[in-house]
Amino acid sequence: MTKQKRLSPGKLIAVGFLTVILVGSILLYLPAAHSGEVVVTYLDALFTSVSAVCVTGLVTLETGIAYSAFGQVVIILLIQIGGLGITTLGAGLIALLGGRLNQRENTLVKEALNYPTWNGIKPLIRAVLILDISIELLGAVLYFISFIREYPLGRAVWMSVFHSISAFNNAGFDILGRGNSIGDYTYDVYFNLVTCLMIILGGLGFFVIRELLLHRRGERFSLHTKIVLAMTSTLLVGGTLILKLIEGSSITWLGAFFSSVTARTAGFATFPYSGFSNAGIIVMCVLMFIGASPGSTGGGMKTTTLFALIKSLISHSTGRESRAFGRRVPADIMQRAFVIISLGFSWTLIVTCAISAFEPTLPLRDVMFECFSAIGTVGLTTGITPLLTVPSRIVIMLTMYIGRLGPLTVATLWARSKASGVSVPEEQFPIG
Repeated sequence: MTKQKRLSPGKLIAVGFLTVILVGSILLYLPAAHSGEVVVTYLDALFTSVSAVCVTGLVTLETGIAYSAFGQVVIILLIQIGGLGITTLGAGLIALLGGRLNQRENTLVKEALNYPTWNGIKPLIRAVLILDISIELLGAVLYFISFIREYPLGRAVWMSVFHSISAFNNAGFDILGRGNSIGDYTYDVYFNLVTCLMIILGGLGFFVIRELLLHRRGERFSLHTKIVLAMTSTLLVGGTLILKLIEGSSITWLGAFFSSVTARTAGFATFPYSGFSNAGIIVMCVLMFIGASPGSTGGGMKTTTLFALIKSLISHSTGRESRAFGRRVPADIMQRAFVIISLGFSWTLIVTCAISAFEPTLPLRDVMFECFSAIGTVGLTTGITPLLTVPSRIVIMLTMYIGRLGPLTVATLWARSKASGVSVPEEQFPIG
């Protein structure tokens, strides 16, 4: 009698995302989802679905022009599922309704949220869902103050809800329909700050937000929260200063700060990045590649991964034990950080090469920017996304999918660990 094989949590999550993408593409291909102003092919619908579920924001057609109210509702639902994760969303609803989660469901949620321990999974899920709804409602109210000045009540409400969900989930989708993301609000300080607030909250991660809210005076923050806050602050301030220094008078301080924030996997744009210098493009690529933090709605290789890599480099260079905030950094975490960064960077180089071959007329810097945006699930572009041919769009869709799941997760999906029972001899060889 053979035992039924069960998919691993990683495979179930991968299949779950793929299923949602395919269902979303079918819904977006329905005539009811189209505005009728432009032709929407199935490839356009599939690309939009992948981008929404992977909370990226790259689009081949302008969302506010190509899709009807029904299509926009489908897109925002896909973003919500993609940001929270299908397993977290399902388990959260069960937890809110008072249901019980079995061991397998707990494992799936732990894997999906990249939660470090088994303790308090159910309360965490409930808190994640409540936090998500609360922050998105707050964002909708804040956006409404801005949109009600320009649009009728019903339209203002819908735009506020859509952009709040999109911003908090670091998706970068907009329905303004003007072809320049949120460029019309470049000098609107209030709108910029509200968007930045939503992006930063989404990028911090639910663990950190929950710990900040429940923190009591005299208690210590966890190492994870300390690292996330330190890295987020450093990247936001450092990114702002470097971008302003490089781009000079072509960008305002507000624009430099917003660019530093949105590069952390959000995808909204107030300035056209096609006008950035080569040095500015490289800085944006680095920020997009790093991305947000674990347990967040954002993508990228994660702030904690970069922190662990830096600690590993310092430790190996100096021969000292790696420590952070009075705690020793485990060697296996530093090793995983190196693998994640290496896999992500290697894949980005490969797809940059591939798309450069498919699109020989496009500048290399624009192709590189597009690929870093896709792997980091950011959604920023220099404007080449609609110009890509079918092979390039397929490569970008695959890259967004890998970026959402994580390079290491994808690399280990089909791996089988078999103990051979045979130990082979070890031999040293020179490196470096």
